Amino acid sequence: MGSLPRAAVFAVALLLLASSGEAFFEIFNIFRARPETDYFQNAFEGTHEQTAPTQTEQEEKGAAPGAATGLTRVPPGGPASKAAQDTIVLAADKDGGPVGSWTIVSENSGVSAMHMAVMRHGKAVMFDTSTTGRSLMRLPQDNCRIDPRAKEEGTMDCWAHSVEFDYNTGGLRPLKILTDTWCSSGALDADGNLVQTGGYFDGEKVVRTLGPCDTCDWLEQPNSFAEGRWYATQVVLPDGRFIVFGGRRAFSYEYVPWPGKSNDKAVRLPLLRETTDDAENNLYPFVNLLPSGNLFLFANDRSVIFDHKSSRIVRELPKLDGGSRNYPGSAMSTLLPLDLRNASVGDPEPEVVICGGAPKKSFRKGENNTFLPALRDCARINLGRPDARWEKEDMPVGRVMGDMLILPTGDLLLLSGAAKGCSGWGFGRQPVLTPVLYSPRKAQGPRFRALASSTIARMYHSTSAVLPDATVLVAGGNTNAAYNFSGVDFPTEVRVERFSPPYLSEGAAGNRPVLDAASLPAEGMQYGSPLTFRFSVPAEPVAEADVKTTMYAPPFTTHGCSMNQRLLILRVTAFVEEGRSYRVTVDAPRKPELAPRGYYLLFVVAKGVPSMGAWVKVR
Repeated sequence: MGSLPRAAVFAVALLLLASSGEAFFEIFNIFRARPETDYFQNAFEGTHEQTAPTQTEQEEKGAAPGAATGLTRVPPGGPASKAAQDTIVLAADKDGGPVGSWTIVSENSGVSAMHMAVMRHGKAVMFDTSTTGRSLMRLPQDNCRIDPRAKEEGTMDCWAHSVEFDYNTGGLRPLKILTDTWCSSGALDADGNLVQTGGYFDGEKVVRTLGPCDTCDWLEQPNSFAEGRWYATQVVLPDGRFIVFGGRRAFSYEYVPWPGKSNDKAVRLPLLRETTDDAENNLYPFVNLLPSGNLFLFANDRSVIFDHKSSRIVRELPKLDGGSRNYPGSAMSTLLPLDLRNASVGDPEPEVVICGGAPKKSFRKGENNTFLPALRDCARINLGRPDARWEKEDMPVGRVMGDMLILPTGDLLLLSGAAKGCSGWGFGRQPVLTPVLYSPRKAQGPRFRALASSTIARMYHSTSAVLPDATVLVAGGNTNAAYNFSGVDFPTEVRVERFSPPYLSEGAAGNRPVLDAASLPAEGMQYGSPLTFRFSVPAEPVAEADVKTTMYAPPFTTHGCSMNQRLLILRVTAFVEEGRSYRVTVDAPRKPELAPRGYYLLFVVAKGVPSMGAWVKVR
């Protein structure tokens, strides 16, 4: 096409934009509903037919009867493909000390953990989507669900798509989800219930609740939202409410309504429309509650400070160049620990870090089986400064669709994901098997440290979570359109691992502090009030300067997005030695903007080694 015809086409496009607002973008199909098969293309190798695995079902040896757990055996796998063997393993940095270790907690979780949350009754909740068909865990025959997508009306789906996982024993309990939770969002409420929102098809406007008990099951409130919430982000607010941002073709936000209520309309948020593109690189936006009560909101490559009360942007932040950071670009991000030890300066300055991601064209290139290298940069911004700007440094390796967790020490763990491609079924290559420790308090350069590598690829739809014993639970991974265990590059992953960070190595853990949970007040901690408890050490005595107290809000994790994760370092106001025991008094956070109401894991960290965490309610 010559320059004159090209100019004419562009002129027509601009005319359409001026006359109809969205017409210009409709040409590029940005705002029109996209079929789910867009994300199936590589998984189906060019076809869009879903096919269930052909392996024969077998009962898991030693499992309870089908009416109880219904666990079936993992079908046999085949030889590893060339793509599966092309992994990234970094040399562990043993010069920096211990590098941690991996163990397998379970060979079969029954359900591949696309979503995961740790709850206060000693269990982790894992669930995926009904879109992928059968799992490896049966529901009891008298408790099946009607499959609304089946060709024949009234067809029953007797496979569980959610389980309660005992991370200490590997025990499983099937949970029944009625609607499709594919790529949904969630958070824990003030009483420790998991409040879970959105999804796909019949689940896109649903709010679900699961209580922290051994007999609880999902309760669902259909038609709660005005718009579908698929690939959205859910945030806890200081008043205990939840707000949900975005989702596919949802350029808006909504508050989660109370049970039995529903929203008539959503609130428009132009930023979400402005940051979308032909690959929708602004899904699962990063959102953090700030000490001011405002929200940090990041979509694609732009970020703002947003006042949800007045529904206005109070500050536009510098653009983070280099590529896309949100799904399907899928970087890792968190709010850095809030240090409350210097009470005289008021609220701590909040900092956000974003690491990795993908070039903006990664998804479109992936449709043609071209997998671009993931982004290697790690950027952080101090939001307390008037001249806030992104400061970048490089990770040891590029990483996309990884997880970023805050450890009880305040260091970050970067794990899982891939070095090429982006999120989407079949869109990633080169699994990164090596976790990296990021120490935000250190100067640039030595902040990153490679740790012990896993042997299991954790690609698309994998998750992880910090446990009360300060280890990390790692599960899931399914880059296929069904539960496929052979004949694919990356078989569906149902093994569950536990990573023990370096601070739990044999030498370091010899003087691990023991937090006396019974010494904590039954009513928990009140905002702005002192909290007194005891801890002990088994060997070497410690001084006040050796000790810090942290409290951690466990996140809801999916697609590399750990929603509502935050860690606070508390101010110690009294430290009394009583033999090998110590009585410590700390100040609780002053306000819910620092720590929204709910259950937190309280840790004592002595000489860099954390205790077992104890659940404490903040009110």
